[in-house]
Amino acid sequence: MLDAHARTPALVIFDCDGVLVDSEPLSLACLTAGLNRIGVGITFETVRARFTGTSMVSIMEHVAHDYGVTAPPGFVDTVKAETLALFDTELRAMRGVAEAVSALGLPACVASSSDPVRLRHSLGLTGLLPLFGEHVFSSAQVARGKPFPDLFLFAAERMGAAPESCLVIEDSVPGVTAARHAGMRVAGFTGGGHWGHDPAGADLLRAGADRVFSDFADLAGVIAGA
Repeated sequence: MLDAHARTPALVIFDCDGVLVDSEPLSLACLTAGLNRIGVGITFETVRARFTGTSMVSIMEHVAHDYGVTAPPGFVDTVKAETLALFDTELRAMRGVAEAVSALGLPACVASSSDPVRLRHSLGLTGLLPLFGEHVFSSAQVARGKPFPDLFLFAAERMGAAPESCLVIEDSVPGVTAARHAGMRVAGFTGGGHWGHDPAGADLLRAGADRVFSDFADLAGVIAGA
């Protein structure tokens, strides 16, 4: 059996949307409205279930394949601009996350499906960017986004950590799946505004999360139990 010291993660990798910032209700609403405008008959709940934690490239591939709708030129840029504008007035950091990350005492980074502009915009707006500095990684930097493991493996390599020594904090099934495929431990977070449908995180546990938590006041305990 591993002792407590050996089990302590060498690196904690945070997803951003739905983990560090409560952005998913805002971004999913903008995406739903945009898809409806171009003739995709999809509800907010379906968008939440199918696309949370997924890159826009993957989303548009699914829309074309499953709905037979090819987005017009400029569609993605328009949705991104609408989302950022909404963030400017509505985006908030998760309750207690700044204090929890500041008290971490371990190397930490961000690995997100968001494009680099949105990612840094979100972290900057909420005052979280200084906590991570340059240790912010986007799916735009790898060949395949979540649920493939590429982004988490890239982040671990850049941070000098072995995958098996990393703990990932994720709020989405694709994210949990990616972390598990990368050979990393993963804790599911259900404190975001988009998790009212499943506060116990059953979907995340089924995907392979080792445990689930909903309050960053519990982060130290989650890491101790990792």
